[in-house]
Amino acid sequence: MTEFDAVILANGLFPTAEEPLQLLREARYVVCCDGAVCHWPQCDAIVGDGDSVPEELRSRLIQIDEQEDNDLTKATRYCLSKGMRRIAYLGATGRREDHTLGNISLMVRYAREMGVEPLMATDDGWFVVAKGEESFESFAGQQVSIFNVDCKRLSSEGLKWASYPYGQLWQGTLNEAQGSVFKLTGDGYYLVYRTYFAKV
Repeated sequence: MTEFDAVILANGLFPTAEEPLQLLREARYVVCCDGAVCHWPQCDAIVGDGDSVPEELRSRLIQIDEQEDNDLTKATRYCLSKGMRRIAYLGATGRREDHTLGNISLMVRYAREMGVEPLMATDDGWFVVAKGEESFESFAGQQVSIFNVDCKRLSSEGLKWASYPYGQLWQGTLNEAQGSVFKLTGDGYYLVYRTYFAKV
């Protein structure tokens, strides 16, 4: 994983795996979404409506009361206002499944509409947004899932099963890398998920 301008910690399940925790510990700048500050009180800023922020931490609160967007998007806009575009998202999954699915899909919105270079890390792996032709570092046995967003053409090299322009979300899941790199070529956007470890 690369270096990031900022880490946004959402108020889902706090990470326990070493990979996301390392991102958090080494972050240049950490923004907590509202109540997530209870897990990381040393953050640089808190973004949200403030309803779950302890009184002693409210001096760092950037209060945004509008309800059109969720706190993850508000935190992303705040980072963009500070010139930060390479953003890692942690704690954005778990708890409610509708929030998890919504937060994962927001990665595409942030890349396509806002110019963000997003990465979402969970306890098992990470999501990145890609477009066109991209090469991905991997290892033999790494589990890979591809979620087509708007590609009419999509192909792969270096995966166990050939990719195609999937019409359903489940169709690109449960693939496997064959070596140290794989390549995807599409004519639009797609999400790529890779696990930290090989399937056992």
